[in-house]
Amino acid sequence: MADAERRWCFADQLGPHFLDGGDQPVLLVESRAVLRRRRFHRQKAHLLLSALRHRAAELGEQAVFLRTDTYRQALGRVKEPLSVCGPTSRAAAAFVRGLDGVTVLPSRGFATSREEFEEWAGGRDSLLMESFYRRARVLTGTLVDGDEAPAGGKWNLDKENREPPPRDGRLPLPGPYRPEEDEIDEEVRADLDAAEADGEVSFVGRDGPRRFPATRAEALAALDHFVEHRLAGFGPYEDAMLSGDPAMSHSLLSAAMNLGLLDPAECAAAAETAWREGRVPLRSAEGYIRQLIGWRDYMWHTYWHFGRAYARSNALRARRRLPRWFAELDADSVRAHCLSSVLRDVRDRGWTHHIPRLMVLGNYALQRGWHPAAVSDWFHRCFVDGYEWVMAGNVIGMSQYADGGRITTKPYAAGGAYINRMSDFCQDCVYRPTARTGDDACPYTAGYWWFLARNEERLADNWRLAPQLRNLDRIEDLDEVVARERHRKRP
Repeated sequence: MADAERRWCFADQLGPHFLDGGDQPVLLVESRAVLRRRRFHRQKAHLLLSALRHRAAELGEQAVFLRTDTYRQALGRVKEPLSVCGPTSRAAAAFVRGLDGVTVLPSRGFATSREEFEEWAGGRDSLLMESFYRRARVLTGTLVDGDEAPAGGKWNLDKENREPPPRDGRLPLPGPYRPEEDEIDEEVRADLDAAEADGEVSFVGRDGPRRFPATRAEALAALDHFVEHRLAGFGPYEDAMLSGDPAMSHSLLSAAMNLGLLDPAECAAAAETAWREGRVPLRSAEGYIRQLIGWRDYMWHTYWHFGRAYARSNALRARRRLPRWFAELDADSVRAHCLSSVLRDVRDRGWTHHIPRLMVLGNYALQRGWHPAAVSDWFHRCFVDGYEWVMAGNVIGMSQYADGGRITTKPYAAGGAYINRMSDFCQDCVYRPTARTGDDACPYTAGYWWFLARNEERLADNWRLAPQLRNLDRIEDLDEVVARERHRKRP
């Protein structure tokens, strides 16, 4: 690399691991056009701009920081050659590859490389995450002992990590790390207010105090706080939900990782060290590490592996539009306690952990037959950690089963019984989780049977759903359930 080459870092490449030396010259660009392309959550826009401007302030004269309408305008003001780590979206990757004078390097910020994934995937009929996760453990040497043996004797302790929440509705844990806002945050908020007042941009969700790291120092402090105070409780309750505790025992580090402030490998190493030093149980360390070098890397690799057409997958022929109350995060108009609570968390925080995303938000969208691409776009825009590569596999594949089972073995559809077992939502709800008909019929319970009835032929070959599909013929009031749910305006 020539000495004069400057490293162009996108707003999700803000950590030191995107540079090849501490004194490497840097280019940072704040593009106004990015916020006009989609109607993002207000707190997502604030976090992104805050992190970018904080990084520019940290680097000082080492960085050229340009605020322009488009990236191309900014590049026109840079005369020296540039290098850039592979971007995280296909559109950005195609853009940088088409530029003269820009060297495109392999992507960074993931525990395994795309070449390693393709070598593993080659010739396989099934690309299940669990198999990749085991390979990633070996490749990275994470939680591995001896001759490629899993630490503790098992690769996956997920069966030990499915406990319902405590009956008293509280986890005995300190709260998550909270950063303190500064003058840069104030400046960003004022700029967003002005842009919105001028009609230049429009947002969903509510503004609020910044809850997620915007600097490397904050991200490291948040990681230390999680490992020291919250990781031990992560394993048992990682699939549980509480209406009064949207964070539960989760790390809230996904946004920092997706901004490039943390490398997932260092987070996994911190969790493994905590286990080997006897500070956390193995099931918590393994459960967290599986989310990082297993699921997160897997989502990244499948985004590129399956190609552009994957985002348009619609195996279940779901074509309904997102209702306005959902698109606008109108939690107060929803009666179902679980959905109202989770939608309120998204409205007020731009975040909720992975089980409400999958089993409350995604589950409801799947049951109703909303168009999967629209659901994926909604998650992308409304979550502070949402990116195109994140939502392709998580929403199109896992949540909406629109890929027909390329990465999961069954649709993640469930009735009210699941939500009742894994949360306290049903205690104060106007609906009964066991009822599928009547005025107090749970929209998830009734919706589950409507989903199966609507997709009976398409799911006929799915062995995991065979018992439930056989039960369709035994439900005497199925026609009533289907008719009611088809015309339900809101839960």
